[in-house]
Amino acid sequence: MSLWPEPREECDVETRFGVVHVHRAGVERGEPIVLLHGHGANSSNWYPQIEAFGEHHPVYAIDTIDDPGRSVQHTVVKDSRDNAAWVNEVLERLGLDRVHLVGLSYGGWLTLNQAVYGAERLASVTLLDPGGLQKVPLRFLAGTIGGLFAMLFPRRCRPWFARVLANHALIAPARLMAPIVLSSRTYRPSYRPAARPFTDEELSSIRVPALVLLAGRSMLLSPKKALRRASALIPGVRAEIVQGIGHGLPLEAPELVNTRVLRFIDSEARSRFTG
Repeated sequence: MSLWPEPREECDVETRFGVVHVHRAGVERGEPIVLLHGHGANSSNWYPQIEAFGEHHPVYAIDTIDDPGRSVQHTVVKDSRDNAAWVNEVLERLGLDRVHLVGLSYGGWLTLNQAVYGAERLASVTLLDPGGLQKVPLRFLAGTIGGLFAMLFPRRCRPWFARVLANHALIAPARLMAPIVLSSRTYRPSYRPAARPFTDEELSSIRVPALVLLAGRSMLLSPKKALRRASALIPGVRAEIVQGIGHGLPLEAPELVNTRVLRFIDSEARSRFTG
């Protein structure tokens, strides 16, 4: 977390499924932005977003249950409704409402899931190359294994692997990747629901404003097919493909992500006040 700007705070939130660790930064007042990282990661990954998001919003980053952060799970999360329940309990106990929920990868799946099964505290959702629009392909698993293999090579070799695998994490700061590499060797999740594709009916039921940013070089999705599905099913969605960028959008294109997300949040706030 040393890459985050100061000041920041941390707290633990009790839920039915475990103790959830939360990091907070940004201003005191305003509509909160809440961040959900990807599988096998933790809140440190959001460091390129914190200063920009925190200029006009309180920012909360959650170490998600059953990932190698500082949250401690004691009860199995079985399905979509359980996932929506623990996220909602965190928001409730933090006293948050009108939340702009932002998620990457599996965190994007959790965000999409919240829009379907627990949207009562949400003002909007932003999905960054999320799970849930398509079945997870074998190439994503192959790319993950390839990335772990590439980490065995000296850092001077990794830019080549990063380009080939579209995996910006391979050239991320060493102090950011160190805990993630360690967790890949030692951490074993107990159980978590797979990032299953949501049904047409589930996606069509979403009633909160949604922004979808898809990576043009995604290993998780076929971006054109995902764009068509999201645009056809999620009411009023704003969706686009970010060309030339891999799955790790917030790390690989932080300024673009920050600009798109804040512009979306500001436009939704203005539309509520003027509507």
